[in-house]
Amino acid sequence: MALEFTTSYVADSLAVFRQQRRLADRAIAQVTDEQLYASLDAEANSIAVIMKHMAGNMRSRWTDFLTSDGEKLNRNRDAEFIDPPATRAALLAEWEAGWSCLFSALEPLTDPDLTCTITIRGEAHSVMQAINRQVAHYSQHTGQIILLAKHFAADHWQSLSVPRNQSAEFNRKVAAGEASQRYFSPP
Repeated sequence: MALEFTTSYVADSLAVFRQQRRLADRAIAQVTDEQLYASLDAEANSIAVIMKHMAGNMRSRWTDFLTSDGEKLNRNRDAEFIDPPATRAALLAEWEAGWSCLFSALEPLTDPDLTCTITIRGEAHSVMQAINRQVAHYSQHTGQIILLAKHFAADHWQSLSVPRNQSAEFNRKVAAGEASQRYFSPP
């Protein structure tokens, strides 16, 4: 298995975002429509609400990324936590639109762009800081999605990484070049 090695922050960040997306998508695919909208308690968010929030954040942060504030005036963040789209198809369309904004903004960037200044809620950030901020934010929510999906799928859950009690076999495959531990590798 060929490994991709990079010293490009932009390429590495894109790979991390793609991996987070893959993990979330694979978790979401393991739950029923009912489970997608279920929450653990009155204060907890459902997977659907988390997806709606992430999509809203992505549209706001990545639309006109280099030229406008990352907190768009038309964003209603509080509304992202209520009333997610009523169907899986509508929710996935919103989810896809958010990720499309992210990738459309980041794919054309080059490493010299990382020192440019952008704003989020009027506060200055380097492009690198803004990317790091969102890597952390989306990783947190991806973990929430995975936790909820694993909880709901229960004994039907299919591991998204190295399954329990299979670490030695996975390590053997990495050493033999048959698998990779990098997030660049295909799922």
